[in-house]
Amino acid sequence: MFESILITIATAATPLLIASIGELVVERSGVLNLGVEGMMVMGAVTGFGVTLATGSPWLGIFAAIAVGALFSLLFGFLTLTLVTNQVATGLALTLLGLGLSGMLGEGFVGQPGIKLGNLDIPFLSDLPVIGRLIFGQDPVFYLSILLTVGVAWFLFRTRAGLTLRSVGDNHGSAHALGINVIGIRYLAVMFGGACAGLAGAYLSLVYTPQWIENMTAGRGWIALALVVFASWRPWRVLAGAYLFGAVSIGQLHAQALGIGVPSQLLSSLPYLATIVVLVLISRNRRLTMVNTPASLGRPFVPDR
Repeated sequence: MFESILITIATAATPLLIASIGELVVERSGVLNLGVEGMMVMGAVTGFGVTLATGSPWLGIFAAIAVGALFSLLFGFLTLTLVTNQVATGLALTLLGLGLSGMLGEGFVGQPGIKLGNLDIPFLSDLPVIGRLIFGQDPVFYLSILLTVGVAWFLFRTRAGLTLRSVGDNHGSAHALGINVIGIRYLAVMFGGACAGLAGAYLSLVYTPQWIENMTAGRGWIALALVVFASWRPWRVLAGAYLFGAVSIGQLHAQALGIGVPSQLLSSLPYLATIVVLVLISRNRRLTMVNTPASLGRPFVPDR
């Protein structure tokens, strides 16, 4: 029982972790993309549809990553090239993704999905408690951990990561030093979109292998909150994703146990937890200001 709960928590946390890590890189470059929800739901419908057509979950995952990156390119073109408002553009991208995915996925409703299988490492997967939890998960779970390690190393141990952070902290000074601010931000935005597409595909191919309209159910917004919760640090994103995953699974088990609390209130717990965490973080203004990229959300036009 305990092992099953831990496994479901890991499964619930994985899409949050992937989407949050992608958005963290985007925001470290100084761009605020509120379109994570839209890119996730487009990744979910694309991954499910391509998998259904080809019979290969891996093709579905690659297609979802590509669609997420393409959607992010649209956001990048509007905000980085045409210098539109980042907040309004991100919200528009979310609305576009929700509407377009509903239209594209209309024929997928009720169709049985093809689940991406778990790894099965002989002997190790059979170990008590940790066997299935550590050695018997799906491949995307391991990829999410590798992404976290890779992003942490990239941001704080490489020259390219330092350059990206400098663009997010002071794009004017970075431009004066000859750094291609717009190019770096395009790459960061595309990485974030690819991660959001992968997170969406995880929902429709692993978490619940089926297509349901609006199946992301606000996870993109939780991912955005997680970046702030983690104060733009990858390892804190990992901890936060598993904390929110535990809250999500905890409310499901509470409903199954018949606890005398309205199911609607229990279902809202992950979102209430998001609000509470953001309120608590906002009270420590010094911690927030120290880690927030100084150029976050600010438009940049060369030589202006």
